[in-house]
Amino acid sequence: MTDLGPVVWPPAPIRTERLVLREPEARDRAATVELLASPEVGAYLGGARPRDELERAMPGAPGRRPGLFVVDLDGAMIGRITLTKGTGHLRQAAGRAELGYLFLPRAWGHGYAAEACGAALDWFAGALPGEPVVLATQTANVRSMRLAAKLGFLEVERFEAYGAEQWFGEWSPVAPSA
Repeated sequence: MTDLGPVVWPPAPIRTERLVLREPEARDRAATVELLASPEVGAYLGGARPRDELERAMPGAPGRRPGLFVVDLDGAMIGRITLTKGTGHLRQAAGRAELGYLFLPRAWGHGYAAEACGAALDWFAGALPGEPVVLATQTANVRSMRLAAKLGFLEVERFEAYGAEQWFGEWSPVAPSA
């Protein structure tokens, strides 16, 4: 269950220099299937999901839920960001706000993930002031580790889960100075 507490959902689209973070729409279906079926995207997530299974499971628009943003570049989905609070897939994240991100391989290496995740974290800091955000990724996922550092996540611990070493970090919004 996702719970963002008193946050009104969905927020107005969040605009950055190049991107728009918005709710999923019917036009995002094909890109969502491509994202979840990508072997490159699934490499550190237990593998890609079968395309035919995704096609059957998603007959229409991708699901909407609080905390899920589509990352849009020039009117097309290039990725998804989740900022959710709930039980978490790892005990370390239980009850805490957690950042997740998936981008299509063709969007890698352009700074889109840092731009989009930074904007989502800024929005979150404004919506829930002072609340930290956690992130978990496999240590083998070098790109994700670099992104976490660039976003300002600090390592809390490393542990074994899902058959691989995991990195767990926390981001705290900067308190305004008086």
